[in-house]
Amino acid sequence: MTSVGEALVAQLVARGVSCVFGIPGVHTIELYRGLAASSIRHVTPRHEQGAGFMADGYARVSGKPGVAFVITGPGLTNTLTAMGQARADSVPLLVVSGVNALPDLGKGLGHLHELPDQLGLARSVALTSERVETPADLPVALDMAFGAFQTGRPGPAHIEIPLDVAGQEYAADAPPPRRVPSRDLDADQVARAADLLSSARAPVILAGGGARTAALALRELAERLDAPVVQTVNARGVMYSHPLGIPASPSLGAVRALINAADVVLAIGTELGPTDYDMYASGTMPRLNRLIRIDLCPDQLARHPAEIAILGDAGQALTALGAHLTDLATDRNGAARADQARRAAFDEIGADMQALTTVLNTIRDTIPNAIIVGDSAQPIYAGNLYYDHDRPGGWFNAATGFGALGYGIPAAIGAAMADPAAPVICLTGDGGAQFSLPEMMCAVDENLPITFVIWNNRGYQEIATSMQAADVAVVGCDPTPPDFEHIARSCGMPFWRCGPGDIARTLRTARDEPGPTLIDIQAPNLAQHP
Repeated sequence: MTSVGEALVAQLVARGVSCVFGIPGVHTIELYRGLAASSIRHVTPRHEQGAGFMADGYARVSGKPGVAFVITGPGLTNTLTAMGQARADSVPLLVVSGVNALPDLGKGLGHLHELPDQLGLARSVALTSERVETPADLPVALDMAFGAFQTGRPGPAHIEIPLDVAGQEYAADAPPPRRVPSRDLDADQVARAADLLSSARAPVILAGGGARTAALALRELAERLDAPVVQTVNARGVMYSHPLGIPASPSLGAVRALINAADVVLAIGTELGPTDYDMYASGTMPRLNRLIRIDLCPDQLARHPAEIAILGDAGQALTALGAHLTDLATDRNGAARADQARRAAFDEIGADMQALTTVLNTIRDTIPNAIIVGDSAQPIYAGNLYYDHDRPGGWFNAATGFGALGYGIPAAIGAAMADPAAPVICLTGDGGAQFSLPEMMCAVDENLPITFVIWNNRGYQEIATSMQAADVAVVGCDPTPPDFEHIARSCGMPFWRCGPGDIARTLRTARDEPGPTLIDIQAPNLAQHP
């Protein structure tokens, strides 16, 4: 007999799932029945939030949905934070949870891990949240989840399987996974956009996270248009060291001035949200003249109406636009405009943030082509303001969007699981690290070559400077960090402590060690708030 739990595993394999992050419990035992005999690798975090963040990092690097198995009640609620981060950053994340037996749901009978409405709770965050009430519901629920990943902007999906259903016999043959047909681009919209871009004298491109898988097509179009490319946080790396690239926040005045002066703005895979475009909470946005938008999500396109809206994949749309360009206007001076914006933006961030950007450049140049996964730490804030990474999709963090602390360590583990050959650097502050320090043992268990870098300023210095800037007495910003050398020793990891000036040498030494390593950087006291 094949059970519903075994069928779940088999159908996940059929959909290309090769790794699951989860903590087994009495409510998910039946979901684990088929795992040992399957091709899926199971990774055990130390907390369900860590499972969700690991699945998030895995999805960003692999390009496939990350999957987490969690128990009902606290397992699901612990994972909601990770689901919120995935929703904000359009990351495909499938959370499969247990739930109490069908006859008991919603009755408040006091069962273990009981929630009044777990399905509704997940629906408040997830793109889809489905319950498998009969064996026949399983492939339907999976199709709903995976369909949501393919038909628009991806995000989190949730499936719950009741205790009394997970062990039932799954008698029917599993239907093949439903394939979502690709959407054709609107040829008229593409042609109109190409005409508008062809005649533009000072075009500017805004690249968001949706452009990170279309770096080549983006560079080719930018070069033909001679158009500067402003990259949001999740797009960094798509124009590395390119004369037309502007790896700086569109919230900076210098970058806004460039955008404001554009006669046509092409926005690709960006929600035009305030954490990228108004991080100073001024209530204003750059002026977007004759806006052309490309996005996978019709709802997203409707939120910021554009003169021309192209619904579809960024790579396909960029290639189609390039094929339609004719009679291009000359004297656009794209490289000169980009250079001016870069210089002015770097001057604008100030000496403290410039120093932190130099630290990031040192890390990048010492460990080329690394995946740098960040938490809310001062170097990450600085990098989100201005930093040029050398790998598309290789710079991501939780300091924008949902902004969940504790993201960096588990997300780096997921990234390393997705690409074992890539160097992975986790850059987190001592405060954020304390949200998820136990997850380092998962990296030890899996022998992952991750360099955990702690930017140690002994507290929440970024929040302290924000409170000072608002003339609020600083309270609660000085949690004492642990001795990270003892943390490393207890985990069996090599450890180094250094200052910012010794980062390159220390990184080179750590790189030669097998498995995970820990570096504690004693940070200077920076007083400036970005």
